[in-house]
Amino acid sequence: MANPPTLYQERSSNIWRTAFLMTGFLVVVIAIGFAVSYYYNSSAILYVAIAFAIGMNFYSYWFSDKQVLSMTNARPATKEEFFDFYTVTENLAITAGIPMPKLYVIIDPSPNAFSTGRDEKHAVVCATTGLLGIMTRPELEGVISHELSHIRNRDILLMTVAVVLAGFVAIIADIFLRISFWGGGMRGRSDDRGGGGMFLLVFSIVAIVLAPLAAKLIELAISRRREYLADASGALLTRYPEGLASALQKIGNSSPMQRPSHATAHLFIGDPFGPKPTDWIDKLFSTHPPIAERISALLGTTLVAGDN
Repeated sequence: MANPPTLYQERSSNIWRTAFLMTGFLVVVIAIGFAVSYYYNSSAILYVAIAFAIGMNFYSYWFSDKQVLSMTNARPATKEEFFDFYTVTENLAITAGIPMPKLYVIIDPSPNAFSTGRDEKHAVVCATTGLLGIMTRPELEGVISHELSHIRNRDILLMTVAVVLAGFVAIIADIFLRISFWGGGMRGRSDDRGGGGMFLLVFSIVAIVLAPLAAKLIELAISRRREYLADASGALLTRYPEGLASALQKIGNSSPMQRPSHATAHLFIGDPFGPKPTDWIDKLFSTHPPIAERISALLGTTLVAGDN
Protein backbone atom coordinates (compact mmCIF):
# COMPACT_ATOMS: atom_id res chain seq x y z
CA MET A 1 0.00 0.00 0.00
CA ALA A 2 1.37 3.40 -0.96
CA ASN A 3 2.43 5.75 1.81
CA PRO A 4 0.38 8.96 2.25
CA PRO A 5 2.03 12.12 0.91
CA THR A 6 4.29 14.05 3.28
CA LEU A 7 3.99 17.77 3.93
CA TYR A 8 7.05 18.43 1.76
CA GLN A 9 5.39 16.61 -1.13
CA GLU A 10 2.15 18.52 -0.60
CA ARG A 11 3.96 21.87 -0.62
CA SER A 12 5.75 21.01 -3.85
CA SER A 13 2.54 19.85 -5.48
CA ASN A 14 0.82 23.13 -4.55
CA ILE A 15 3.27 24.98 -6.80
CA TRP A 16 2.27 22.75 -9.71
CA ARG A 17 -1.43 23.07 -8.87
CA THR A 18 -1.16 26.86 -8.91
CA ALA A 19 0.66 26.80 -12.24
CA PHE A 20 -1.96 24.37 -13.62
CA LEU A 21 -4.81 26.58 -12.37
CA MET A 22 -3.35 29.71 -13.96
CA THR A 23 -2.54 27.89 -17.21
CA GLY A 24 -6.01 26.35 -17.28
CA PHE A 25 -7.57 29.78 -16.86
CA LEU A 26 -5.44 31.09 -19.73
CA VAL A 27 -6.46 28.21 -22.00
CA VAL A 28 -10.18 28.38 -21.15
CA VAL A 29 -10.50 32.12 -21.72
CA ILE A 30 -8.48 32.01 -24.96
CA ALA A 31 -10.45 28.99 -26.23
CA ILE A 32 -13.77 30.71 -25.62
CA GLY A 33 -12.41 33.90 -27.16
CA PHE A 34 -11.23 31.95 -30.21
CA ALA A 35 -14.62 30.28 -30.67
CA VAL A 36 -16.49 33.58 -30.49
CA SER A 37 -13.94 35.43 -32.66
CA TYR A 38 -14.02 32.65 -35.29
CA TYR A 39 -17.77 32.73 -35.41
CA TYR A 40 -17.87 36.50 -35.80
CA ASN A 41 -14.79 36.46 -38.07
CA SER A 42 -13.24 39.12 -35.82
CA SER A 43 -9.67 38.60 -34.62
CA ALA A 44 -10.08 41.58 -32.28
CA ILE A 45 -12.19 39.45 -29.91
CA LEU A 46 -9.42 36.85 -29.69
CA TYR A 47 -6.79 39.52 -29.01
CA VAL A 48 -8.95 40.96 -26.23
CA ALA A 49 -9.38 37.48 -24.70
CA ILE A 50 -5.63 36.83 -24.77
CA ALA A 51 -4.82 40.22 -23.24
CA PHE A 52 -7.50 39.71 -20.58
CA ALA A 53 -6.28 36.21 -19.65
CA ILE A 54 -2.64 37.26 -19.39
CA GLY A 55 -3.52 40.40 -17.48
CA MET A 56 -5.69 38.53 -14.97
CA ASN A 57 -2.99 35.92 -14.38
CA PHE A 58 -0.54 38.72 -13.62
CA TYR A 59 -3.05 40.50 -11.39
CA SER A 60 -4.04 37.33 -9.50
CA TYR A 61 -0.41 36.57 -8.66
CA TRP A 62 0.68 40.03 -7.50
CA PHE A 63 -2.49 41.64 -6.15
CA SER A 64 -5.01 38.92 -5.24
CA ASP A 65 -4.26 39.25 -1.51
CA LYS A 66 -5.09 42.97 -1.56
CA GLN A 67 -8.27 42.17 -3.47
CA VAL A 68 -9.30 39.62 -0.83
CA LEU A 69 -8.62 42.01 2.06
CA SER A 70 -10.68 44.67 0.33
CA MET A 71 -13.54 42.25 -0.34
CA THR A 72 -13.67 41.21 3.34
CA ASN A 73 -13.40 44.78 4.70
CA ALA A 74 -10.35 43.81 6.75
CA ARG A 75 -8.17 46.40 8.48
CA PRO A 76 -4.66 46.18 9.99
CA ALA A 77 -4.43 44.84 13.55
CA THR A 78 -2.00 46.57 15.92
CA LYS A 79 -0.14 44.88 18.75
CA GLU A 80 -1.52 47.41 21.26
CA GLU A 81 -5.14 46.68 20.36
CA PHE A 82 -4.89 42.91 19.77
CA PHE A 83 -2.02 41.83 21.99
CA ASP A 84 -2.85 38.11 22.24
CA PHE A 85 -3.43 37.86 18.47
CA TYR A 86 -0.04 39.45 17.84
CA THR A 87 1.99 37.49 20.41
CA VAL A 88 0.43 34.10 19.60
CA THR A 89 1.11 34.62 15.89
CA GLU A 90 4.64 35.85 16.55
CA ASN A 91 5.51 32.86 18.73
CA LEU A 92 4.02 30.30 16.35
CA ALA A 93 5.67 31.90 13.33
CA ILE A 94 9.04 31.49 15.06
CA THR A 95 8.19 27.86 15.83
CA ALA A 96 7.12 27.26 12.22
CA GLY A 97 10.28 28.93 10.90
CA ILE A 98 8.47 31.49 8.74
CA PRO A 99 8.47 35.31 8.77
CA MET A 100 5.90 37.05 10.93
CA PRO A 101 2.85 37.62 8.69
CA LYS A 102 0.93 40.87 8.62
CA LEU A 103 -2.14 40.82 10.84
CA TYR A 104 -5.61 42.05 9.93
CA VAL A 105 -9.00 41.97 11.63
CA ILE A 106 -12.60 41.98 10.44
CA ILE A 107 -15.16 43.65 12.68
CA ASP A 108 -17.65 40.80 12.95
CA PRO A 109 -19.03 38.93 16.01
CA SER A 110 -18.89 35.54 14.27
CA PRO A 111 -15.63 33.64 15.02
CA ASN A 112 -13.58 32.99 11.88
CA ALA A 113 -10.15 33.52 10.33
CA PHE A 114 -8.24 33.14 7.06
CA SER A 115 -4.78 33.61 5.57
CA THR A 116 -3.80 35.01 2.20
CA GLY A 117 -0.78 36.20 0.22
CA ARG A 118 1.51 34.90 -2.53
CA ASP A 119 4.32 33.48 -0.34
CA GLU A 120 5.72 33.35 3.20
CA LYS A 121 7.30 36.81 2.89
CA HIS A 122 4.05 38.42 1.75
CA ALA A 123 1.56 36.55 3.94
CA VAL A 124 -1.41 37.87 5.90
CA VAL A 125 -3.40 36.30 8.73
CA CYS A 126 -6.82 37.80 9.34
CA ALA A 127 -9.23 37.06 12.20
CA THR A 128 -12.65 38.36 13.13
CA THR A 129 -13.12 40.29 16.35
CA GLY A 130 -15.62 37.58 17.32
CA LEU A 131 -12.92 34.91 17.17
CA LEU A 132 -10.42 37.01 19.15
CA GLY A 133 -13.07 37.67 21.78
CA ILE A 134 -14.22 34.12 22.58
CA MET A 135 -11.18 31.88 22.09
CA THR A 136 -9.02 30.75 24.97
CA ARG A 137 -5.29 31.04 24.33
CA PRO A 138 -4.89 27.30 23.44
CA GLU A 139 -7.84 27.62 21.05
CA LEU A 140 -6.40 30.77 19.50
CA GLU A 141 -3.08 28.98 19.09
CA GLY A 142 -4.92 26.18 17.32
CA VAL A 143 -6.58 28.58 14.88
CA ILE A 144 -3.39 30.54 14.19
CA SER A 145 -1.39 27.32 13.73
CA HIS A 146 -3.98 26.26 11.14
CA GLU A 147 -3.58 29.53 9.24
CA LEU A 148 0.22 29.47 9.50
CA SER A 149 0.10 25.94 8.12
CA HIS A 150 -1.75 27.26 5.06
CA ILE A 151 1.17 29.66 4.65
CA ARG A 152 3.88 27.09 5.29
CA ASN A 153 2.21 24.47 3.08
CA ARG A 154 2.02 27.05 0.27
CA ASP A 155 -1.76 26.85 0.16
CA ILE A 156 -2.31 30.58 0.28
CA LEU A 157 -1.29 31.42 -3.29
CA LEU A 158 -3.31 28.53 -4.71
CA MET A 159 -6.43 29.39 -2.70
CA THR A 160 -6.16 33.15 -3.18
CA VAL A 161 -5.54 32.88 -6.93
CA ALA A 162 -8.61 30.63 -7.14
CA VAL A 163 -10.74 33.48 -5.74
CA VAL A 164 -9.69 35.92 -8.45
CA LEU A 165 -9.57 33.55 -11.41
CA ALA A 166 -12.89 31.86 -10.64
CA GLY A 167 -14.49 35.29 -10.42
CA PHE A 168 -13.00 36.45 -13.69
CA VAL A 169 -13.98 33.25 -15.49
CA ALA A 170 -17.57 34.10 -14.54
CA ILE A 171 -17.12 37.68 -15.77
CA ILE A 172 -15.55 36.75 -19.11
CA ALA A 173 -18.19 34.05 -19.66
CA ASP A 174 -20.95 36.57 -19.05
CA ILE A 175 -19.34 39.06 -21.46
CA PHE A 176 -19.02 36.50 -24.24
CA LEU A 177 -22.55 35.22 -23.64
CA ARG A 178 -23.88 38.75 -24.04
CA ILE A 179 -21.80 39.20 -27.19
CA SER A 180 -23.20 35.95 -28.55
CA PHE A 181 -26.78 37.16 -28.29
CA TRP A 182 -26.15 40.86 -28.85
CA GLY A 183 -28.63 42.25 -31.32
CA GLY A 184 -29.90 38.75 -32.11
CA GLY A 185 -27.17 38.42 -34.74
CA MET A 186 -26.01 34.99 -33.77
CA ARG A 187 -28.75 33.09 -35.58
CA GLY A 188 -28.18 34.84 -38.86
CA ARG A 189 -24.45 34.24 -38.74
CA SER A 190 -24.97 30.57 -37.92
CA ASP A 191 -27.19 30.23 -40.99
CA ASP A 192 -24.48 31.85 -43.15
CA ARG A 193 -21.83 29.43 -41.91
CA GLY A 194 -23.97 26.30 -42.28
CA GLY A 195 -23.91 23.23 -40.04
CA GLY A 196 -20.34 23.81 -38.92
CA GLY A 197 -21.22 27.29 -37.78
CA MET A 198 -24.24 26.03 -35.84
CA PHE A 199 -22.08 23.39 -34.14
CA LEU A 200 -19.53 26.02 -33.17
CA LEU A 201 -22.31 28.25 -31.89
CA VAL A 202 -23.71 25.49 -29.66
CA PHE A 203 -20.22 24.51 -28.47
CA SER A 204 -19.37 28.12 -27.63
CA ILE A 205 -22.56 28.68 -25.67
CA VAL A 206 -22.19 25.42 -23.72
CA ALA A 207 -18.55 26.22 -22.90
CA ILE A 208 -19.42 29.76 -21.83
CA VAL A 209 -22.26 28.57 -19.59
CA LEU A 210 -20.33 25.70 -17.99
CA ALA A 211 -17.00 27.53 -17.48
CA PRO A 212 -18.06 29.39 -14.28
CA LEU A 213 -19.51 26.19 -12.79
CA ALA A 214 -16.31 24.26 -13.53
CA ALA A 215 -14.20 27.05 -12.03
CA LYS A 216 -16.33 27.06 -8.87
CA LEU A 217 -16.15 23.27 -8.45
CA ILE A 218 -12.35 23.39 -8.80
CA GLU A 219 -12.22 26.18 -6.21
CA LEU A 220 -14.35 24.18 -3.77
CA ALA A 221 -12.37 20.97 -4.23
CA ILE A 222 -9.12 22.84 -3.59
CA SER A 223 -10.53 24.33 -0.38
CA ARG A 224 -11.84 21.09 1.15
CA ARG A 225 -8.55 19.23 0.60
CA ARG A 226 -6.50 22.13 2.02
CA GLU A 227 -8.53 22.33 5.23
CA TYR A 228 -7.78 18.76 6.26
CA LEU A 229 -4.06 19.19 5.63
CA ALA A 230 -3.92 22.53 7.48
CA ASP A 231 -5.74 20.99 10.45
CA ALA A 232 -3.22 18.15 10.59
CA SER A 233 -0.08 20.26 10.16
CA GLY A 234 -1.47 22.91 12.55
CA ALA A 235 -1.88 20.25 15.23
CA LEU A 236 1.70 19.16 14.59
CA LEU A 237 2.87 22.73 15.07
CA THR A 238 1.29 23.15 18.51
CA ARG A 239 1.46 19.48 19.53
CA TYR A 240 -1.99 20.05 21.03
CA PRO A 241 -4.77 19.04 18.59
CA GLU A 242 -7.38 19.49 21.31
CA GLY A 243 -6.92 23.27 21.11
CA LEU A 244 -7.81 23.42 17.41
CA ALA A 245 -10.59 20.84 17.87
CA SER A 246 -12.18 22.97 20.61
CA ALA A 247 -11.86 26.10 18.45
CA LEU A 248 -13.51 24.33 15.51
CA GLN A 249 -16.36 23.28 17.81
CA LYS A 250 -16.99 26.92 18.74
CA ILE A 251 -16.75 28.04 15.11
CA GLY A 252 -19.14 25.29 14.03
CA ASN A 253 -21.73 26.33 16.60
CA SER A 254 -21.60 30.03 15.74
CA SER A 255 -23.93 32.15 13.65
CA PRO A 256 -23.01 33.17 10.07
CA MET A 257 -20.82 36.21 9.46
CA GLN A 258 -22.62 39.48 8.88
CA ARG A 259 -21.44 39.97 5.28
CA PRO A 260 -20.28 36.58 3.95
CA SER A 261 -19.21 36.28 0.33
CA HIS A 262 -19.23 33.19 -1.86
CA ALA A 263 -16.11 34.52 -3.60
CA THR A 264 -13.96 34.34 -0.44
CA ALA A 265 -15.80 31.71 1.62
CA HIS A 266 -13.30 28.92 0.89
CA LEU A 267 -10.44 30.93 2.43
CA PHE A 268 -11.90 30.92 5.95
CA ILE A 269 -11.19 28.25 8.56
CA GLY A 270 -14.95 27.78 9.00
CA ASP A 271 -17.82 28.30 6.57
CA PRO A 272 -18.76 32.01 6.91
CA PHE A 273 -22.34 31.11 5.92
CA GLY A 274 -22.70 28.84 8.94
CA PRO A 275 -22.99 25.04 9.23
CA LYS A 276 -24.57 23.17 6.33
CA PRO A 277 -26.44 19.86 6.00
CA THR A 278 -24.21 16.88 5.29
CA ASP A 279 -25.95 15.08 2.37
CA TRP A 280 -23.85 14.44 -0.75
CA ILE A 281 -25.15 17.36 -2.83
CA ASP A 282 -24.41 19.84 -0.03
CA LYS A 283 -20.93 18.35 0.38
CA LEU A 284 -20.31 18.75 -3.37
CA PHE A 285 -21.00 22.48 -3.28
CA SER A 286 -19.66 23.15 0.22
CA THR A 287 -16.49 25.18 0.71
CA HIS A 288 -15.54 23.20 3.84
CA PRO A 289 -15.65 19.60 5.05
CA PRO A 290 -18.07 19.05 7.96
CA ILE A 291 -16.74 20.30 11.30
CA ALA A 292 -17.51 16.96 12.98
CA GLU A 293 -15.33 15.11 10.45
CA ARG A 294 -12.47 17.57 10.94
CA ILE A 295 -12.62 17.23 14.72
CA SER A 296 -12.72 13.45 14.43
CA ALA A 297 -9.67 13.50 12.15
CA LEU A 298 -7.79 15.73 14.58
CA LEU A 299 -8.50 13.64 17.67
CA GLY A 300 -8.53 10.17 16.18
CA THR A 301 -6.13 10.04 13.24
CA THR A 302 -2.34 9.69 13.19
CA LEU A 303 -0.82 12.73 11.51
CA VAL A 304 1.76 12.42 8.74
CA ALA A 305 4.72 14.77 8.93
CA GLY A 306 7.39 14.65 6.31
CA ASP A 307 9.40 17.46 7.88
CA ASN A 308 9.16 16.69 11.59
